[in-house]
Amino acid sequence: MRIVIAGGHGQIALRLERLLTARGDEVAGIIRKPEQAGALLVSDTEPVVCDLETASLEDVVKHLEGADAAVFAAGAGPGSGVARKDTVDRRSAVLFADAAERAGVRRFLIISAMGAAHEPPPDTEPVFAAYLRAKAAADDDIRARAGLDWTVLRPGRLTNEPGTGRVKLAERTGRAEITRDDVAAVLVALLDEPRTAGHTLELINGDTPVAEAVAAVAEQG
Repeated sequence: MRIVIAGGHGQIALRLERLLTARGDEVAGIIRKPEQAGALLVSDTEPVVCDLETASLEDVVKHLEGADAAVFAAGAGPGSGVARKDTVDRRSAVLFADAAERAGVRRFLIISAMGAAHEPPPDTEPVFAAYLRAKAAADDDIRARAGLDWTVLRPGRLTNEPGTGRVKLAERTGRAEITRDDVAAVLVALLDEPRTAGHTLELINGDTPVAEAVAAVAEQG
């Protein structure tokens, strides 16, 4: 399987790339800067330099042609302001989805955020509120597309603790932490389970092995 990952230098993306290439998948990671390529090459991931904030639709389509799945794992990141929450977390996600449809790549996963399901409370810090609104808008755009077999994954607060391989995955989980290792493992399992298409899922640390958690969602139809 060939998978193209937007935000290929991100912390979750790097973990996902390692898992996918280790099992023999062909993986390309879209990155903004050439100097980020080395981190991808360590896992035999193909680095693709393409700034989604400025790229044309045609440019992105070329990078997705021949892929079996696309994963949007990009984000403006800490320290970015309100404007980049929109240009990266919303607009780049929409561009990547447009390109996937144009290239005929139906399977589409997007990493969203816990809290994107609702309007942020009035006392929410303004940049974080903009982030949640951008994520929500991207999710809504992608979920409205008939041309994608989409899954929206909304992790809880991310940590760098070692993964446990055990999670709670459901439409509603309540707020809690989740390791980046386990987010990556769940993404792999979601890619392998087409019956999870059409689901918006929250993810936190839990007691259920990843494969069982994903299978349970798939069984729900």
